[in-house]
Amino acid sequence: MPTAGIEVTQIYLATVSTTEKLEEPGISELIFQAGPVVQMTLVVLVLMSLFCWVIIFNKLALLRRAAKNSRAFLDLFWKSRRLDQVYERSGRLGASPVGAVFQAGYIELSKLSNQERDTSNESINLGGEENLARALRRAATVERTNLQRMTTFLATTGSTAPFIGLFGTVWGILQAFQKIGATGQATLSVVGPDIAHALIATAVGLAAAIPAVMAYNYFNARIRVLNDEMSNFSSDFLNIVKRHFGNR
Repeated sequence: MPTAGIEVTQIYLATVSTTEKLEEPGISELIFQAGPVVQMTLVVLVLMSLFCWVIIFNKLALLRRAAKNSRAFLDLFWKSRRLDQVYERSGRLGASPVGAVFQAGYIELSKLSNQERDTSNESINLGGEENLARALRRAATVERTNLQRMTTFLATTGSTAPFIGLFGTVWGILQAFQKIGATGQATLSVVGPDIAHALIATAVGLAAAIPAVMAYNYFNARIRVLNDEMSNFSSDFLNIVKRHFGNR
């Protein structure tokens, strides 16, 4: 009986020891045990991902504020009967790209009206209409550029991060094959750690790319809506100017 108890104890201890050896290392351990090239790849990917998240949160706030202020401005514009009042009140809606387009158009319209009064002719001629349309287009372009700022980095991250991660993966697999050539053994204990380090680079690359691509497509859709609103407002504003000022 004592001999049987000793054998059971030895089997238990061997089982516990084997289980401890088979425990998978944590992600942090794999990262710190990786080679310098793989670690540098991970640092680049993490920095790109962090920068993308900063852009995402800032752009979300900017577009939400722009859409809200644009709705408020359009409501103000269509309910008001005097352009000068709209111009004064639109200053409180500075985040509205449509409001910025109106302000540029109103300033140009005021210049044209002053020029026509100086020449004793209060109508706006064809050249004046072209100048007004050009001012509206220029303001819309500036606003669209501001809305699209930094979104190209999201597209760049979405297209390049998987390849950067793949580079780290390829490098880790190369190290695994070098160990196979040096030791002459292809066991998992020899090549497993390097392959694990390599696959972490691919996983981090995908983790950086997927949110960036999703955010880029979402922001483009929101910006497209705001751009359509600026375009539609420019056309409506030109029609109002022609109807109320062109034939006086």
